[in-house]
Amino acid sequence: MTRELALVLVLALLAWALFALWRGWNRRVKKYGHLPPLTAEVGTVARWFDLLYVATTEVGKPMERVAVTPLAFRGKARVGVAPGGVVIDVVGEGPAHIPAASVVGAGLATWTIDKAVDADGLIFLRWMWGELAVESYFRVVDHPRDEVLGELHSVMSENRGESSL
Repeated sequence: MTRELALVLVLALLAWALFALWRGWNRRVKKYGHLPPLTAEVGTVARWFDLLYVATTEVGKPMERVAVTPLAFRGKARVGVAPGGVVIDVVGEGPAHIPAASVVGAGLATWTIDKAVDADGLIFLRWMWGELAVESYFRVVDHPRDEVLGELHSVMSENRGESSL
């Protein structure tokens, strides 16, 4: 095999791999294209937490990333808790406002797509994105995990007319 033929084969394989990655990502984006934009304001944020945003997945499908901006990519994030809901602000993506009425639950997890951690090392927020039940996963960096979880639970309590935790 000549050097030129080897180069052509490697470049063809690389082009095919890049095309396959692009096509897979586009299919995922189109699958979730019907979801409403996350632009509803939730009010003044009472508390911000610096967390690592891991992913948003369909409930019961932790390996199926919901690839929709502004929650398509993992990264550093600020999560804000307000009386009207939750704000997820991933660096470079812009804020996602989740109304309190859409928040279904919050808890601890050990793994999701692209991330496995110590037992209960992730926090998840379960919410309704239009008609789709999803979970957003976070890794705590600088705040006590129970404090973050308590604040997320307070959004659900206020939504149901209960007192804060």
